[in-house]
Amino acid sequence: MVARYNPDPRKSLSEKYSDHYTITASGETCERGRRNQESEDDFIESEEVSRNTEVPNEETSPSFRCNKWKRRNDDGFNNAVGLITESLKEISKDLSQGIKFDMKINELSEKIPPEILKMTSLSQLEKFKALTKIRSDPIHVQNFWQIEEGDQEIMATITAKPQRSPEEIEDIILRKIFLVTLIDSMGNDTRVVYLEMTAAEILSEGGELRLSRDLMERVLVDRLSGNFTSAEPPFQYLVGIYRRAYEEGKKIANMKDKSVRSQMELVVNQAKKLAVSYCRIHLGNPDMFPDSQRDKSNVSPLLPLIFSEVSSSIDTFGGSSGGGASSPPGFLEELFRDSDYDSMEAILKQLYEDLRGTVLKCSALGNFQQPLRALMYLISFPVGAKALVNHQWWIPKGVFINGRAIEMTSILGPFFHISALPDQNFYKSQPDVGEQCFMDSSTRRPADLLSSFATIKTVMNNLYDGLAEILRSLLKNTSTRENVLQYIAEVINKNASRAHIQVDPLSSASSGMFVNLSAVMLRLCEPFLDANSTKKDKIDPKYVFYGSRLDFKELTALHASSEEVTEWLNKNNPNSASSSGQQSQRESTNYSFICECFFMTARVLNLGLLKAFSDFKHLVQDISRCEDSLSTLKTMQEQTPSPRVAQEIVRLEKEIETFTQEKLCYEAQILRDGGLLQQALSFYQLMVVWLVSRIGGFKMPLPQSCPMEFACMPEHFVEDVMELLIFASRIPRALDGVKLDDFMNFIIMFMASPEYIRNPYLRAKMVEVLNCWMPHRSGSSSVTSSLFEGHQLSVQYLVRNLLKLYVDIEFTGSHTQFYDKFNIRHNIAELLEYLWQVPVHQNAWKQIAKEEEKGVYLNFLNFLINDSIFLLDESLNKILELKELEAEMSNTAEWEQRTAQERQERTRLYHSQENLAMEDVSMLAFTTEQITAPFLLPEMVERVGSMLNYFLLQLVGPQRKSLSLKDPEKYEFRPKQLLKQIVNIYVNLARGDHDNIFPSAITKDGRSYNDQLFTEAANVLRRIGEDPRTIQAFEDLGKKTKSAASEAMDAEAILGDIPDEFLDPIQYTLMKDPVRLPSSGITVDRPVIQRHLLSDATDPFNRSHLTPDMLIPDTELKQKIEEFVRSQQRKQQQQGHGGEDNNINIQSGSKSSIQSPDGTRPLID
Repeated sequence: MVARYNPDPRKSLSEKYSDHYTITASGETCERGRRNQESEDDFIESEEVSRNTEVPNEETSPSFRCNKWKRRNDDGFNNAVGLITESLKEISKDLSQGIKFDMKINELSEKIPPEILKMTSLSQLEKFKALTKIRSDPIHVQNFWQIEEGDQEIMATITAKPQRSPEEIEDIILRKIFLVTLIDSMGNDTRVVYLEMTAAEILSEGGELRLSRDLMERVLVDRLSGNFTSAEPPFQYLVGIYRRAYEEGKKIANMKDKSVRSQMELVVNQAKKLAVSYCRIHLGNPDMFPDSQRDKSNVSPLLPLIFSEVSSSIDTFGGSSGGGASSPPGFLEELFRDSDYDSMEAILKQLYEDLRGTVLKCSALGNFQQPLRALMYLISFPVGAKALVNHQWWIPKGVFINGRAIEMTSILGPFFHISALPDQNFYKSQPDVGEQCFMDSSTRRPADLLSSFATIKTVMNNLYDGLAEILRSLLKNTSTRENVLQYIAEVINKNASRAHIQVDPLSSASSGMFVNLSAVMLRLCEPFLDANSTKKDKIDPKYVFYGSRLDFKELTALHASSEEVTEWLNKNNPNSASSSGQQSQRESTNYSFICECFFMTARVLNLGLLKAFSDFKHLVQDISRCEDSLSTLKTMQEQTPSPRVAQEIVRLEKEIETFTQEKLCYEAQILRDGGLLQQALSFYQLMVVWLVSRIGGFKMPLPQSCPMEFACMPEHFVEDVMELLIFASRIPRALDGVKLDDFMNFIIMFMASPEYIRNPYLRAKMVEVLNCWMPHRSGSSSVTSSLFEGHQLSVQYLVRNLLKLYVDIEFTGSHTQFYDKFNIRHNIAELLEYLWQVPVHQNAWKQIAKEEEKGVYLNFLNFLINDSIFLLDESLNKILELKELEAEMSNTAEWEQRTAQERQERTRLYHSQENLAMEDVSMLAFTTEQITAPFLLPEMVERVGSMLNYFLLQLVGPQRKSLSLKDPEKYEFRPKQLLKQIVNIYVNLARGDHDNIFPSAITKDGRSYNDQLFTEAANVLRRIGEDPRTIQAFEDLGKKTKSAASEAMDAEAILGDIPDEFLDPIQYTLMKDPVRLPSSGITVDRPVIQRHLLSDATDPFNRSHLTPDMLIPDTELKQKIEEFVRSQQRKQQQQGHGGEDNNINIQSGSKSSIQSPDGTRPLID
């Protein structure tokens, strides 16, 4: 039994020493609890103690003991009261002995100097002794050393360092760790709790009031269960236990006695394990222990500790790392590492919900990095990964769950939502990136904008890396991989509508989420992105048909229809004919992760990165449209000020500012991120290599029949490749280091292959890519020029396939096909003009013109002429409209009376600068220098002559003055250049006309031909400085055409009235080579029907399919026509009007030779 001696507060030296001791019933001395800190720290050093003890489970578990000891408290108290009464008698005897000892100490203290009274150790006394000698203070020294010999022995006993037993040390350590005492003391630390009831219970059991390992959990439960004033709340107290145990462990590591050190290490480790164990109990059941300071925010108290554990020096854009509570070293790891799932599920569930909430409205400039690292930290533990994928919000379920709901309610959704890209106002995150970084960008310094770009790029890549690491960690774990793939698939399937032109922001996830997901998926693909690696062989095309996660059925295939796909599947898999059979096939097939990741990435990029490209393009168009309108309104306001116009100007300026901020956000996150674009290009390089491997690799010509594995692939696979190449080609240096050969091979192989890629617009995009790669347009001319000039497939097939596509694009199947073809052909024409300047391609072109004189090249010329006529007409009409618009705007009063919308509609034309006709005429000019034969074919020569006459009439005819504009260059209308090109075509064809058929063909155009036009054109050419040799050749052609016209008139007069059966029913001219159409049975002239078939392979009378080889010669009718002509000649000779030169070209005779420029219908019947 231990008694306590409480001396008077006014202490002498003896009292200071005696405060360190207690007097036992046998009179022996032992260490007292309140010794000073310096004597306690004799065995302290900084070193962490390993934890190697285990807390027993089952009946000795913390929760079981807690309830058991609570029931024992009442009985123990009653027994303790009786025992304490008896003990008080013995304590009184011990006190009397203590008083005698104290009197002796007081008697000795009167002889000791006051400086020594303040000392607390022998070492200090020794130092004082030396100092007093030096100071020559003989009085104090003499008084000290004159103490009697017996008294000196007592002093030595007092100042000697006591030897402590392991039990005493254990008690001291546990009291410091648990901040509890079993003896009522008046300590200064208010955190220390006197466990009176526990002490009474221990006494009743006959134990000593000393803490030990056996009492550790008992004491902890009593401390947590009681309501103690000014005591720490349960969670903070338990964390504090772990921290203090950790600190004590570092001190224990320096103990010299290995046996004691080993025992104390067990004590400390057990204390830490108890703290962790009861933390789990408290966090899982917050109501078990009283907590007067419970946080009302319902946020897990673990969250600040986790933030502290994962914090870095900079965690926010201009912010700090969070501060506040910190986690003791090893606490969180022990909490999550050594735990069972059931005890941690509720705790982790709360943590994941709290982390989701912290980033729910967070933008790229917010503090998302701490929560992101916290999430990464939690899933590094198996129990954390399992709890995440088993959370009810991992994949939210419900009838009304859509893409936006998954983004905002799932655990990972808000992390993927973090972005610099604009979003719908209701879901907009803070801080607003556009306002923070790009407000008033037009007046900002370029260095400031570059800094903002760099900051956004950095933080977004941190986000990409963190999210990729999270998914990668979960995918490596076989128990969580399936959940991750299900989550990604659900996000894709619920957001399939993002592929539409118009996207509903309330039902579809944001562009920011899908761009982030695109970047993350590309990072997951990195291990197999090498197109030359054999890993691509693991990509199974059957995943499109049998994969159970993604729905490809609604996607347009490259060539196969849905019916063809179904038929092919049934043919190759008879068991899958029924829906149940297909379902079993889906379930029974296991695809590799590479396969699943490849197809998921392709879908995500289509809905994410590629959709963002489209949004950016539309945003740029919106800005351009607003700027045009603003410019017009400002001009109007300067001429006639109006409050309504002023308000409209302010509105447009605000709209342009908003659009500009959004545009710069896209630029910062996507266009400026070269790494993201490079990864996307690598993925799509793998895509084209894998697609081509479906048909046997990069080789030409292609197999005649398209393999179904290729034909069934989603069309957007190829479309996304082309869109990315177009977009990247327009960004400076984006293609640096990218190997483009595979892309070039793919384009050349498929752009003219409708048997493989049905969609003509998709094949037209391939030309747009090549257009971007032309050396004078691309930033790296040396790289792209080698693609055109030294590439094997390019030299052999590029010109041929471009000419074929030029023809194929005539019929796209769209209701806008007539107008769409002009833009597509404009791109082809620009590319062909460049290739004409490359010798190897020019030679290939000449060879094609020779080989395909009546094939694809003739079709190409036909459509080229058709387009030239139409586009020139459009250009000239546009000039007339522009003159009318200039006149309207000059009348300010009348112009102001119109509505703003009407004025805006009218002025849109004012800013249009396209003139596609110039491109076509230019191509005719440079090709006729080297190639003339196809232009002079019977079915083509009259078309060419009519076209040239029409152009000449518009440029130098009586109406030419109506085409004058104040600034024709503003609209890219260059009449002088156009006239030179037209004249060069005339001259080039005349030089190649060895049979002298061209002059006659020119005169047959009754609509536009006039011999005076040649004279007037020659005069204009002299004024604008054309080469005299060209002018002379043109005048010579004019003379020939005038002579041919005279001869034609004579021939027509000789023929007289021609019987209808001899006239072509289409052009109403005398037939020379009549042929019968197989389906309609109607007879027409061969050159006329062949000219028709160049544009349309159908019978013009019943629209049935028709080709030139199906025409049936009508030899009997031909003989009749020839006999008719001869008879008319004889009649003329008999009447005395004949002559030796009256040989009639029967094709010149007609009832009316006045025809339209395209030669397909008579203007006068």
